[in-house]
Amino acid sequence: MATIKQEDLIESIADALQYISYYHPLDFIQALEKAYHKEESQAAKDAIAQILINSRMSAHGKRPICQDTGIVTCFVKVGMAVQWDKTDLTVQQMVDEGTRRAYLNPDNPLRASIVKDPAGARINTKDNTPSVVHIDMVPGDQIEVMIAAKGGGSENKSKMVMLNPSDSIADWVVKTLPTMGAGWCPPGMLGIGIGGTAEKAGVLAKESLMDPVNIQELIDKGAETAEEKLRLEIYERVNKLGIGAQGLGGLTTVVDIKINSVPTHAASKPVVMIPNCAATRHVHFHLDGSGPADLSPPKLEDWPEITWEVGENVRRVNVDDLKKADISDWKTGETVLLSGTILTGRDAAHKRIQEMLAKGETLPVDFTDKFIYYVGPVDAIGDEAVGPAGPTTATRMDKFTEMMLAETGLLGTIGKAERGPQTVESIKNHQSVYLMAVGGAAYLVSKAIKKAKVVAFEDMGMEAIYEFEVEDMPVTVAVDSRGESAHVTGPAIWQAKIEDLDNKLSK
Repeated sequence: MATIKQEDLIESIADALQYISYYHPLDFIQALEKAYHKEESQAAKDAIAQILINSRMSAHGKRPICQDTGIVTCFVKVGMAVQWDKTDLTVQQMVDEGTRRAYLNPDNPLRASIVKDPAGARINTKDNTPSVVHIDMVPGDQIEVMIAAKGGGSENKSKMVMLNPSDSIADWVVKTLPTMGAGWCPPGMLGIGIGGTAEKAGVLAKESLMDPVNIQELIDKGAETAEEKLRLEIYERVNKLGIGAQGLGGLTTVVDIKINSVPTHAASKPVVMIPNCAATRHVHFHLDGSGPADLSPPKLEDWPEITWEVGENVRRVNVDDLKKADISDWKTGETVLLSGTILTGRDAAHKRIQEMLAKGETLPVDFTDKFIYYVGPVDAIGDEAVGPAGPTTATRMDKFTEMMLAETGLLGTIGKAERGPQTVESIKNHQSVYLMAVGGAAYLVSKAIKKAKVVAFEDMGMEAIYEFEVEDMPVTVAVDSRGESAHVTGPAIWQAKIEDLDNKLSK
């Protein structure tokens, strides 16, 4: 009978969350490397390259892979024979204390993103607690822990359906995935939970994402069960959609499909699909009473030596001198390197700007002919100007974009993923542009930021408005001033190319 110290679990949770903030699972990196070498779409290949370079930089510098350091999800399986050294804390409280220590670690502070009173004031808890904890009692005298930090961009794209028993799960996935946009930052994985009840299917889907990337082994072995056949069918059909890395069009949208299932009611077929983004972060450990978990660092030489060089047609610009006429010839898919001063702002900042404009109040910053970057950075350490500062999902700001372009003089926006049809039309009408930075490359992007200071709404923490001084910050023109969207044209082109290739191979 093992005695587990509360402190060992707390310390292990804290170490694990720090570990996964800067170490990708190696199997995921190996899958991305294969996708990189296979990719034929230049835009997608460049995006994967930046993700891989960022991963290596984060592992070396021990700084977060992504600025969204996630909501903590922890599966704890407690052996029935386990005894605790003390009983004053619940498992939830122990996991929360480990989370608190990890996110407030001064050597690598992680962004606190959790808000309480979610239907009301939405006040940040400041330490990223509470975490989401699933506890099972299992045979044995050990504790098994699977822990992940899940970004909001991918979590927000979770889908749930109650299918009829005779309905095809693969058909539903293939129909649903294109409606999710690129905010979940492909290429990643899809976790699918089947059976039980609605809430059980959700837990199954989330837990499946803790499994190793092994689709290639399954392809080599061949499917034997219904679940294995379904994994392969969904994997093949999803990648034929042509969505590609960052939704720009390409050969690889997912690197694996994971499925968990349990028995369900004869009249029911609950299915939940949860994507994991390019910043996939999770780790698995056991406690047996001998001390905290030993999380050995991976070997940095196992990371691929990928380089990314801008093409000859790259456009270098000083954003401080730009007017509408200067961006009128920028074309969708073009790479632009930004230097000069840009402003930042996310959901909360946009809402406050809206309220101030409605009251006729003067804004605290001048947006005239400026770019606004949708980002909530990690706090800086040492001599950093700012911590990892990758883009957040631009779609969330769609409802504010017409206001910003029409009433503030804003020149353009920077974020990740697609913009909605109305927003694209607004961008066209105002001769603006939308630029896309690569989601999952936050540490790499932060290296282009030379100075940073809060200029408004300091009380909002990471949602405050910053002024960034950038040098050669890499972005892609995702919507040009004529209203052409790379997230519409790219996947359509590559879906057609993949279909054409399939037709040629079948003859």
